[in-house]
Amino acid sequence: MTLLDKDGVRLAVDGAVATVTLARPDKRNAQTFAMWRALAEAGSLLPGDVRVAVLRGEGPSFSAGLDRQALTPEGFEGEPSFVDLARGSDAELDAAIAGYQEAFTWWRRNDLVSIAAVQGHAVGAGFQLALACDLRVCADDARFAMRETSLGLVPDLTGTHPLVSLVGYARALEICATGRFVHAEEAERIGLANLVVPAAELEDATADLTAALIAAPRDAVVETKALLRGAAERTYDEQRAAERAAQARRLRDLAGLGE
Repeated sequence: MTLLDKDGVRLAVDGAVATVTLARPDKRNAQTFAMWRALAEAGSLLPGDVRVAVLRGEGPSFSAGLDRQALTPEGFEGEPSFVDLARGSDAELDAAIAGYQEAFTWWRRNDLVSIAAVQGHAVGAGFQLALACDLRVCADDARFAMRETSLGLVPDLTGTHPLVSLVGYARALEICATGRFVHAEEAERIGLANLVVPAAELEDATADLTAALIAAPRDAVVETKALLRGAAERTYDEQRAAERAAQARRLRDLAGLGE
């Protein structure tokens, strides 16, 4: 069932699995402001029984990043240019960027697990979109790069937090400041990729991981994801308490005594 197909974004749902496809293969799925609005809309359209959201890119590349037309003085037709944004007030500029970030935030919701299936280029906004997901399955031709600094910008589409969490501060700084490519083999070695497979096997590997995630009881996965996501911000004793509370909820639910 296709729920959305516009502005280079397609959302299809099959039972507990939602598939979001970046569908501008002729542009290597370069992203536009309209695509970001469509991605945010896709998150709002997910049926309540969806458990896994798969993000993929049509064609040879996952996403080559922001469409460079956005950086021209005229920008996209009908959209504010970067110059227009820069001329706005602090509040207006902050609100505009916050709106763009909405395309990248919903993938980490506790009620689902998101998987980025990455092939070819994942550059800039494409890299950050892959980082927005919980898990990354990569083809052996995948190449990640954070190119914002080379343009005089910073990564502002929610990518810095997960990148540091995955690879550590020093390596994250080196990757962002140099803008170099991180190839699939290195991505797996440093924890950026959960799995690397031959390009021809990317779809099957993603489907296998999806099936494994759905096999476990939903509420147990939701509680576990919430525990793990909050672990870094809690002290050891706070995490112990959170584990006890989560397990109490699970035991009561299994005994038929939950709310």
